[in-house]
Amino acid sequence: MLRGRIFRGDGLPMKPTSLRILMNGLTSSYVPDIPVDTVVTDSRQVTPGSVFVAIVGDNFDGNDYARQALDSGAAAAVVSRGSGEGMILVEDTKDALCAMAGNYRDQFKPLVVGVTGSVGKTTTKEMVAAIFSSFDRNTLKNFENRNNEIGLPETVFRMDDDTRLAILEMGMSSLGEISRLSKCGKPHAAIITYIGVSHIEMLGSRENILKAKLEITDGMDKDGFLVINGDDPYLTGAVDRIPVPVVTFGVEDGDYDVAARNISCKSFPSEFDIVDREHGVFRAVIPCSGINNVQDAIAAYALATRLGFDPARCAAALSDYEPAGMRQRFRKVRDITVIEDCYNAAPESMEAALRILSDLSCDGHRIAVLGDMLELGAVSEDAHRRTGELAGELGIDAVLCYGEMSRLTAQEAKAAGCPTVRHFDDKKELAEFLLGISGAGDTILFKGSRGMALEDIIKIFSGEND
Repeated sequence: MLRGRIFRGDGLPMKPTSLRILMNGLTSSYVPDIPVDTVVTDSRQVTPGSVFVAIVGDNFDGNDYARQALDSGAAAAVVSRGSGEGMILVEDTKDALCAMAGNYRDQFKPLVVGVTGSVGKTTTKEMVAAIFSSFDRNTLKNFENRNNEIGLPETVFRMDDDTRLAILEMGMSSLGEISRLSKCGKPHAAIITYIGVSHIEMLGSRENILKAKLEITDGMDKDGFLVINGDDPYLTGAVDRIPVPVVTFGVEDGDYDVAARNISCKSFPSEFDIVDREHGVFRAVIPCSGINNVQDAIAAYALATRLGFDPARCAAALSDYEPAGMRQRFRKVRDITVIEDCYNAAPESMEAALRILSDLSCDGHRIAVLGDMLELGAVSEDAHRRTGELAGELGIDAVLCYGEMSRLTAQEAKAAGCPTVRHFDDKKELAEFLLGISGAGDTILFKGSRGMALEDIIKIFSGEND
């Protein structure tokens, strides 16, 4: 049974810290002044000197393992129910975990920035990391997209006296969550990439999503600033509600602090000019394709330069960006270009991926393997239908779909004139059909939400399961 994770970051313990410091302001219970070198949420990972935080999840309740953790040598167990020696009672253990990480973070003085948004936040975080790392290789960032109320504290607990720069990606599923994460990380500045419809099933409207994303300023330094997408009407329309100075970026015809111009993203890599109102013009190259990635790059550049980093060096460092996880990774399989972009999917990122497939130079056919976009609630049907329509409008040669909602994508793609359209209930059957219709010179996009695990199809197609 999954009970949680150990907060060690590559196996490295946190700086030994008094338990009393970690629990400051969180409980009326007595807290001993003893050193702690690890915070864990998995009772099986307890070691002497660790604190066990009893997280309540969908499939487990960490409170059930608190006594086991103490018997295994934990210095204390932070619980939301129960009592006894070594147990520290709090109202909500997830909130306590964030606050403990915030107390830990207060011991250090790194330059911290935050990144959030409906789409593009992990890519933007990695681009900021590429820039920061060119100035200090000891840059701290979330691993992959561990950006929630467990993943962000995991990152913060990896800080130490040598941490000078840190990028904290902040995700959410409800109002109030980013506020807690911001108060935990205490960023000096932050980026909001875009307000889309991801998580609209939980939040109900894009206005509520905007409200949730703007919470990133709640824990921000009083002298901080917020970088926003000037092409997003939700963000630009909310400027008067933002309590810190705003820096804008954009790629459309508009007046921005930082703009991308002379964009060439129909091949790999992409190139463009960064037109900076303060610092001038710089040519930039990023090892990925698509206008969405150009937007993420100039957001990262805008943040870094307004923090005082050299603009020419920031622009040059973007070429060191490496995609995280399965985000737009290009590789060759039997002289076929495969684009692995199946870590997540929302209507905005799905459209961006299809446009990349359409725009890329290709000697053969363009094939899209598409999975369901999850957590879209009431807009799910329209979003999946629109994806199929767009595939037809963009001239995609073949659309192969997997997932219940993707039946609608297939229906609309066929109606829109795509030459080859199929829906599959079985991944192996899809992979075998794909093998039969593809050949040298083709380009194949794999795109779907994480829960669809389209990498299974990639493995069969590429022979990795042989």
